[in-house]
Amino acid sequence: MNAEQIRTLEAEIREKHGNICGITVSKGGEMLYEGGFGGCSAGSRMHVYSVTKSIVSALIGIAIDRGCIEGADQRVGDFFPEYGGDVRIGDLMTMTAPFHLGLFPPYVRYFKSGDFLSFTLSRLGRSRRRTSGRKFSYTPLIGPDILTGILSRAAGRPVLDFADEVLFGPLGIKAGRSIVFESKQQQLDFNASTDVSGWVSDGCGLNTGGWGLCLSARDMNSIGRLYLNGGLSGGKRVLPEAWAAESTREHSRWKRQNLGYGYLGWIIDGDEGACAAIGDGGNVIYFNRSKELAVSITASYLRGVYDRVDFIRERIEPML
Repeated sequence: MNAEQIRTLEAEIREKHGNICGITVSKGGEMLYEGGFGGCSAGSRMHVYSVTKSIVSALIGIAIDRGCIEGADQRVGDFFPEYGGDVRIGDLMTMTAPFHLGLFPPYVRYFKSGDFLSFTLSRLGRSRRRTSGRKFSYTPLIGPDILTGILSRAAGRPVLDFADEVLFGPLGIKAGRSIVFESKQQQLDFNASTDVSGWVSDGCGLNTGGWGLCLSARDMNSIGRLYLNGGLSGGKRVLPEAWAAESTREHSRWKRQNLGYGYLGWIIDGDEGACAAIGDGGNVIYFNRSKELAVSITASYLRGVYDRVDFIRERIEPML
């Protein structure tokens, strides 16, 4: 990336992608570019929305490797006996678990419940769909909390504490503290902040599974590089190699968008090994194995902006 390319890219970001806050680009493990916009930097931490899901996927893989969880085929009911169904962990991670949410998902009741796990379990269907007939149904908020509930029970401690030890700490990420909202305004302020650390939890102390984590673009690039390196960071094993591969291959597909889905992450191009963790507003961790490329973007929430993968593939990849 030469100086002229960078100037052109930054001008385009300011003109067409005004909610971008931080961006990083690395190739072959070398950081080539870090940029900040709107008073932010590549180190500014903010809510990255559904990127949280992909972090939960990594934590599930580490928990399996440590023997805390048997595997993706283990039943939800093994952790929550009050739930008598046949749904498995893998169904939740591939967005093929059956939920009864109605025509309009009950988000307001979810937020007001104070117990996201119990609320979500009460809406999880009992029967696991047959493998040949599993239907992809993306559940952005109501669903992934079952996975953080499983992590908490399996690890015997809060999810953030487990993450600090096994993932964030080894990568040099300082995630901060658990955050509990006392009012709707606090949640709105949290979403609007471009300088906040932490991971949202409900009133029972459970960290959220589908949203609520704060990261910087620099933090997210380190996670992208972790997958590019097969789970190694600085020569040390952080993520099981088998999980880095298995979680980023296609397990289900969103037919309407013709887009593959792994374990809580999107498969952009299977031939290139290109995958992405995507959050509202254009927050994204993107990595491409064939090009040894990792790109991360943090962005403030903007209605109608869901991802910037096309921007990365059309504007940044050709520069490298």
